[in-house]
Amino acid sequence: MIALSKELGVQSYCFRHFKDNAKVIELVKECELDRIELCGVHVDFADDAACDAAIQQYRDSGVDIVSIGVQGIANDEAKERKYFEFCKKAGAKYMSVSFSLDTVPDCYRTAEELADEFDVKLAIHNHGGRHWLGSSEVLAHVFKSTSARIRLCLDTAWALDSGEDPVGMANRFGDRLYGVHIKDFIFDRARKPEDVVVGTGNLNLEALFEAMNKVDFSGYAVLEYEGDVENPVPAVSKCVASVRTKSCW
Repeated sequence: MIALSKELGVQSYCFRHFKDNAKVIELVKECELDRIELCGVHVDFADDAACDAAIQQYRDSGVDIVSIGVQGIANDEAKERKYFEFCKKAGAKYMSVSFSLDTVPDCYRTAEELADEFDVKLAIHNHGGRHWLGSSEVLAHVFKSTSARIRLCLDTAWALDSGEDPVGMANRFGDRLYGVHIKDFIFDRARKPEDVVVGTGNLNLEALFEAMNKVDFSGYAVLEYEGDVENPVPAVSKCVASVRTKSCW
Protein backbone atom coordinates (compact mmCIF):
# COMPACT_ATOMS: atom_id res chain seq x y z
CA MET A 1 0.00 0.00 0.00
CA ILE A 2 1.31 3.43 -0.99
CA ALA A 3 1.19 6.37 1.41
CA LEU A 4 -0.13 9.68 0.12
CA SER A 5 -0.54 12.83 2.17
CA LYS A 6 -3.85 14.24 0.92
CA GLU A 7 -7.45 13.09 1.19
CA LEU A 8 -9.29 11.92 -1.90
CA GLY A 9 -12.07 14.00 -3.45
CA VAL A 10 -14.38 13.93 -6.46
CA GLN A 11 -15.10 16.20 -9.42
CA SER A 12 -18.68 17.48 -9.31
CA TYR A 13 -19.00 16.86 -13.08
CA CYS A 14 -19.46 13.17 -12.22
CA PHE A 15 -22.89 14.24 -10.90
CA ARG A 16 -23.80 16.64 -13.73
CA HIS A 17 -27.21 15.02 -14.16
CA PHE A 18 -28.14 16.43 -10.74
CA LYS A 19 -28.21 20.23 -10.64
CA ASP A 20 -29.20 20.63 -6.96
CA ASN A 21 -26.18 20.88 -4.66
CA ALA A 22 -28.05 19.21 -1.80
CA LYS A 23 -28.40 16.13 -4.00
CA VAL A 24 -24.75 16.32 -5.07
CA ILE A 25 -23.71 16.42 -1.42
CA GLU A 26 -25.86 13.35 -0.73
CA LEU A 27 -24.21 11.47 -3.60
CA VAL A 28 -20.69 12.49 -2.56
CA LYS A 29 -21.35 11.06 0.88
CA GLU A 30 -22.79 7.88 -0.62
CA CYS A 31 -19.38 7.46 -2.26
CA GLU A 32 -17.79 7.85 1.22
CA LEU A 33 -16.01 11.07 0.28
CA ASP A 34 -16.00 14.54 1.82
CA ARG A 35 -14.01 16.67 -0.63
CA ILE A 36 -15.08 18.10 -3.98
CA GLU A 37 -13.87 20.11 -6.94
CA LEU A 38 -16.87 22.17 -8.06
CA CYS A 39 -17.51 22.86 -11.73
CA GLY A 40 -19.77 25.38 -13.42
CA VAL A 41 -22.61 22.86 -13.69
CA HIS A 42 -23.25 23.27 -9.98
CA VAL A 43 -22.53 26.94 -9.32
CA ASP A 44 -22.80 30.14 -11.33
CA PHE A 45 -19.58 31.91 -10.42
CA ALA A 46 -20.94 35.21 -11.72
CA ASP A 47 -23.86 35.14 -9.26
CA ASP A 48 -22.67 36.23 -5.81
CA ALA A 49 -25.83 35.14 -4.01
CA ALA A 50 -25.77 31.69 -5.63
CA CYS A 51 -22.08 31.34 -4.78
CA ASP A 52 -22.65 32.24 -1.14
CA ALA A 53 -25.54 29.80 -0.88
CA ALA A 54 -23.56 26.94 -2.44
CA ILE A 55 -20.55 27.55 -0.21
CA GLN A 56 -22.76 27.51 2.88
CA GLN A 57 -24.45 24.28 1.79
CA TYR A 58 -21.15 22.47 1.39
CA ARG A 59 -19.72 23.95 4.57
CA ASP A 60 -22.76 22.93 6.63
CA SER A 61 -22.61 19.41 5.19
CA GLY A 62 -18.94 18.88 6.03
CA VAL A 63 -17.93 18.53 2.38
CA ASP A 64 -14.85 20.64 1.66
CA ILE A 65 -14.57 22.56 -1.61
CA VAL A 66 -10.87 22.02 -2.39
CA SER A 67 -10.89 23.39 -5.92
CA ILE A 68 -13.07 24.72 -8.72
CA GLY A 69 -12.79 24.06 -12.42
CA VAL A 70 -12.07 23.58 -15.12
CA GLN A 71 -12.23 27.38 -15.55
CA GLY A 72 -11.43 28.97 -18.90
CA ILE A 73 -8.94 31.85 -18.63
CA ALA A 74 -9.03 34.27 -21.59
CA ASN A 75 -7.68 37.54 -20.18
CA ASP A 76 -11.14 38.72 -19.08
CA GLU A 77 -10.14 40.14 -15.69
CA ALA A 78 -13.65 41.12 -14.55
CA LYS A 79 -15.14 37.70 -15.32
CA GLU A 80 -12.18 35.73 -14.04
CA ARG A 81 -11.95 37.71 -10.80
CA LYS A 82 -15.27 36.10 -9.82
CA TYR A 83 -13.64 32.66 -9.89
CA PHE A 84 -10.96 33.83 -7.47
CA GLU A 85 -13.46 35.54 -5.21
CA PHE A 86 -15.38 32.26 -4.98
CA CYS A 87 -12.22 30.36 -4.04
CA LYS A 88 -11.40 32.84 -1.30
CA LYS A 89 -14.91 32.64 0.17
CA ALA A 90 -14.94 28.84 -0.04
CA GLY A 91 -11.43 28.38 1.33
CA ALA A 92 -10.38 26.58 -1.86
CA LYS A 93 -6.66 26.90 -2.50
CA TYR A 94 -6.69 25.46 -6.03
CA MET A 95 -8.33 26.09 -9.38
CA SER A 96 -8.02 23.86 -12.44
CA VAL A 97 -7.80 26.01 -15.55
CA SER A 98 -7.53 26.05 -19.31
CA PHE A 99 -6.01 28.97 -21.21
CA SER A 100 -7.40 30.42 -24.43
CA LEU A 101 -4.63 30.17 -27.01
CA ASP A 102 -5.55 33.37 -28.81
CA THR A 103 -5.08 35.40 -25.60
CA VAL A 104 -1.57 34.09 -24.81
CA PRO A 105 0.58 35.47 -23.21
CA ASP A 106 -1.64 38.22 -21.77
CA CYS A 107 -3.93 35.65 -20.14
CA TYR A 108 -0.93 34.26 -18.24
CA ARG A 109 -0.15 37.64 -16.73
CA THR A 110 -3.76 38.31 -15.70
CA ALA A 111 -4.00 34.83 -14.17
CA GLU A 112 -0.74 35.24 -12.26
CA GLU A 113 -1.79 38.62 -10.87
CA LEU A 114 -5.14 37.31 -9.68
CA ALA A 115 -3.56 34.16 -8.27
CA ASP A 116 -1.11 36.26 -6.27
CA GLU A 117 -3.82 38.63 -5.07
CA PHE A 118 -6.12 35.84 -3.85
CA ASP A 119 -3.43 33.28 -2.95
CA VAL A 120 -4.85 30.62 -5.27
CA LYS A 121 -2.81 27.95 -7.05
CA LEU A 122 -3.68 27.46 -10.72
CA ALA A 123 -3.43 24.01 -12.28
CA ILE A 124 -3.58 23.59 -16.07
CA HIS A 125 -5.88 20.77 -17.15
CA ASN A 126 -4.40 18.73 -20.04
CA HIS A 127 -7.65 18.11 -21.89
CA GLY A 128 -6.76 15.48 -24.48
CA GLY A 129 -5.18 15.16 -27.87
CA ARG A 130 -7.53 17.62 -29.56
CA HIS A 131 -6.70 20.39 -27.10
CA TRP A 132 -3.60 22.56 -27.39
CA LEU A 133 -2.70 21.96 -23.73
CA GLY A 134 -2.85 18.18 -24.08
CA SER A 135 0.82 17.84 -25.07
CA SER A 136 3.69 17.51 -22.61
CA GLU A 137 5.91 19.55 -24.89
CA VAL A 138 3.42 22.42 -25.00
CA LEU A 139 2.97 22.25 -21.23
CA ALA A 140 6.74 22.42 -20.75
CA HIS A 141 6.81 25.52 -22.94
CA VAL A 142 3.98 27.13 -20.95
CA PHE A 143 5.73 26.45 -17.67
CA LYS A 144 8.87 28.17 -18.96
CA SER A 145 6.72 31.22 -19.68
CA THR A 146 4.84 31.38 -16.38
CA SER A 147 5.46 31.71 -12.67
CA ALA A 148 5.16 28.88 -10.16
CA ARG A 149 1.59 30.02 -9.48
CA ILE A 150 0.69 28.15 -12.67
CA ARG A 151 1.33 24.43 -12.60
CA LEU A 152 -0.41 21.22 -13.72
CA CYS A 153 -3.65 19.42 -12.98
CA LEU A 154 -2.76 16.04 -14.46
CA ASP A 155 -5.84 14.38 -15.89
CA THR A 156 -4.68 10.81 -16.29
CA ALA A 157 -7.32 9.71 -18.81
CA TRP A 158 -6.91 12.73 -21.07
CA ALA A 159 -3.17 12.14 -20.95
CA LEU A 160 -3.88 8.66 -22.35
CA ASP A 161 -6.09 10.24 -25.02
CA SER A 162 -3.12 12.40 -26.06
CA GLY A 163 -0.87 9.37 -26.40
CA GLU A 164 0.98 10.48 -23.27
CA ASP A 165 2.05 8.36 -20.30
CA PRO A 166 0.34 9.84 -17.22
CA VAL A 167 2.93 8.25 -14.92
CA GLY A 168 5.71 9.75 -17.01
CA MET A 169 3.97 13.13 -16.86
CA ALA A 170 3.73 12.93 -13.07
CA ASN A 171 7.47 12.28 -12.93
CA ARG A 172 8.39 14.92 -15.52
CA PHE A 173 6.28 17.68 -14.00
CA GLY A 174 6.65 16.70 -10.37
CA ASP A 175 7.80 20.16 -9.35
CA ARG A 176 4.83 21.71 -11.19
CA LEU A 177 2.14 19.27 -10.04
CA TYR A 178 -0.68 20.96 -8.13
CA GLY A 179 -3.51 18.52 -8.81
CA VAL A 180 -4.49 15.13 -10.24
CA HIS A 181 -7.76 14.06 -11.83
CA ILE A 182 -7.71 10.30 -11.34
CA LYS A 183 -9.61 9.03 -14.37
CA ASP A 184 -9.31 6.02 -16.68
CA PHE A 185 -10.18 5.31 -20.31
CA ILE A 186 -10.41 2.40 -22.69
CA PHE A 187 -10.59 3.06 -26.43
CA ASP A 188 -12.42 1.51 -29.33
CA ARG A 189 -10.86 0.92 -32.78
CA ALA A 190 -11.63 4.52 -33.76
CA ARG A 191 -9.82 5.79 -30.63
CA LYS A 192 -13.12 6.90 -29.08
CA PRO A 193 -12.65 6.91 -25.29
CA GLU A 194 -14.92 5.29 -22.72
CA ASP A 195 -14.76 5.95 -18.98
CA VAL A 196 -14.12 2.91 -16.80
CA VAL A 197 -13.45 2.32 -13.11
CA VAL A 198 -9.96 3.61 -12.42
CA GLY A 199 -7.32 0.92 -12.65
CA THR A 200 -9.41 -1.34 -14.90
CA GLY A 201 -8.51 0.38 -18.17
CA ASN A 202 -5.19 1.78 -19.36
CA LEU A 203 -4.20 3.58 -16.16
CA ASN A 204 -1.61 1.89 -13.93
CA LEU A 205 -2.85 3.18 -10.57
CA GLU A 206 -0.06 1.73 -8.47
CA ALA A 207 2.62 3.21 -10.72
CA LEU A 208 0.82 6.57 -10.63
CA PHE A 209 0.79 6.62 -6.84
CA GLU A 210 4.44 5.58 -6.72
CA ALA A 211 5.28 8.52 -8.99
CA MET A 212 3.21 10.91 -6.87
CA ASN A 213 5.07 9.78 -3.78
CA LYS A 214 8.41 10.06 -5.55
CA VAL A 215 7.79 13.72 -6.41
CA ASP A 216 6.42 14.44 -2.89
CA PHE A 217 2.99 15.35 -4.25
CA SER A 218 1.15 17.57 -1.78
CA GLY A 219 -1.69 18.99 -3.88
CA TYR A 220 -5.28 17.90 -4.36
CA ALA A 221 -6.52 14.70 -6.00
CA VAL A 222 -10.05 14.04 -7.21
CA LEU A 223 -11.74 11.15 -8.93
CA GLU A 224 -13.50 11.79 -12.20
CA TYR A 225 -15.85 9.33 -13.88
CA GLU A 226 -18.14 10.54 -16.66
CA GLY A 227 -20.04 7.35 -17.42
CA ASP A 228 -23.45 6.25 -16.10
CA VAL A 229 -24.65 9.85 -16.04
CA GLU A 230 -28.00 9.16 -14.35
CA ASN A 231 -26.58 6.72 -11.77
CA PRO A 232 -22.84 7.32 -11.26
CA VAL A 233 -22.57 6.34 -7.59
CA PRO A 234 -21.94 2.58 -8.06
CA ALA A 235 -19.03 3.15 -10.45
CA VAL A 236 -17.62 6.11 -8.49
CA SER A 237 -17.76 3.98 -5.33
CA LYS A 238 -15.80 1.27 -7.14
CA CYS A 239 -13.25 3.94 -8.14
CA VAL A 240 -12.93 4.95 -4.48
CA ALA A 241 -12.39 1.32 -3.47
CA SER A 242 -9.82 0.83 -6.23
CA VAL A 243 -7.82 3.87 -5.12
CA ARG A 244 -7.97 2.92 -1.45
CA THR A 245 -6.82 -0.61 -2.23
CA LYS A 246 -3.61 0.73 -3.75
CA SER A 247 -2.97 3.70 -1.46
CA CYS A 248 -3.47 4.96 2.09
CA TRP A 249 -6.29 7.29 1.07
